[in-house]
Amino acid sequence: MTVTAVVGAQWGDEGKGRIIDYLAQQADVVIRFQGGDNAGHTVVNDYGKHALHLIPSGIFNPDTQNIIGTGCVVNPQSLLAEMETLAAAGVSLDNLWISHRAQMVMPYHPLLDELEERARGKDTIGTTKRGIGPAYSDKAARHGLRMGDLLHPEWLESRLDQALRTVNRKIEILGGEPVRGEAMFELLMDYRQRLGERIIDTTPLLREHLARGSRILLEGQLGVMRDLDWGIYPYVTSSNPTAAYAPSGAGLPPHCLDRVIGVVKAYSTAVGDGPFPTELQDEEGRRLREIGQEYGATTGRPRRCGWFDGVAIAYAAWLNGMTGLAITKLDVLDQFETVKICVGYRLPDGEVVRDRMPDTPLLYEVTPVYETWEGWLSDTSGCRAWEELPERARAYIERIGNLAGVPVAYVSVGPAREQMFAVARG
Repeated sequence: MTVTAVVGAQWGDEGKGRIIDYLAQQADVVIRFQGGDNAGHTVVNDYGKHALHLIPSGIFNPDTQNIIGTGCVVNPQSLLAEMETLAAAGVSLDNLWISHRAQMVMPYHPLLDELEERARGKDTIGTTKRGIGPAYSDKAARHGLRMGDLLHPEWLESRLDQALRTVNRKIEILGGEPVRGEAMFELLMDYRQRLGERIIDTTPLLREHLARGSRILLEGQLGVMRDLDWGIYPYVTSSNPTAAYAPSGAGLPPHCLDRVIGVVKAYSTAVGDGPFPTELQDEEGRRLREIGQEYGATTGRPRRCGWFDGVAIAYAAWLNGMTGLAITKLDVLDQFETVKICVGYRLPDGEVVRDRMPDTPLLYEVTPVYETWEGWLSDTSGCRAWEELPERARAYIERIGNLAGVPVAYVSVGPAREQMFAVARG
């Protein structure tokens, strides 16, 4: 048995989907363990190019069971649209399941998200307005609705009535129109008809897989710097994308976790507001964005781009207990004569921080301390093994692993599945 968590080690958008797609070719189960449809995992394979927002990235292997786990918040409308797109591309959905304990993103959650963000005025937090924060807020406040509620109409109707008493007061205070319960219930009954057979208690299924020694992948969304507790609060997501939460969100006992693969780009990107120490607001930043096509898979928003952040990766590796790194988009740096790595943050008092992550207010004030590396000025997109990479590219990768204190296990030199390879050093 192997249980592997694949987690983001930066600000999100690191390429976790393509890592899962690659590893899922030998996996029995893939479980999305947290998050909603506010971020996308882009996968390129024989079925074409797909941006997955809720469905696990193992869906392209017909022999792999894919579970949307309990730690997720599920927008049924988004899920149905995603399913239709995949089915049209010839992807089988026979092995797609939804935990009955996963929370539902209701139609009023995006409305609340937008109204709340508008009320913040100039102090926005950069939400995608997909309703993720309000859905997790309702979960914590215990008036959220779960996917399994769809299977119990009388219970669901009562729970919806209770929820709307609070929700409509919020909406009216924020200047919106209250939600009609009757219309909402009819919509939920449509979701029940279309998704009901996929909503299951995942515990017996996972107990069986553990008993037979199956290979299980746990798929996270976003990255450590957007973690609700350990990220750049309040500019964070409303869940925990770190590996410690992966077993809980997936529905497994914590001792089962064998490996943690942290995914990083060969440079840094971020979407949304908040401090981003290595951000480049110059021509080099624009080059990274255009060469890497750094636009959000969900929103299309241009990503903020910068040099690789070695302080962030050291923090992420320790916090997640990473056993290996997967480096994506190395090929984006092929055209740069020099590349840089941030190896420390200089605080306003002159202290240089290397082994800890300052809190959000201080991150706005740090100055990155860089190492400059000679670029390799060579096309790496055709490389299929470690030894085929240019020597300078290998040295750059080794430095990233050194800063993380974790060996580099995989390297990606392009979006296609065959452009990723395991690192095997002789």
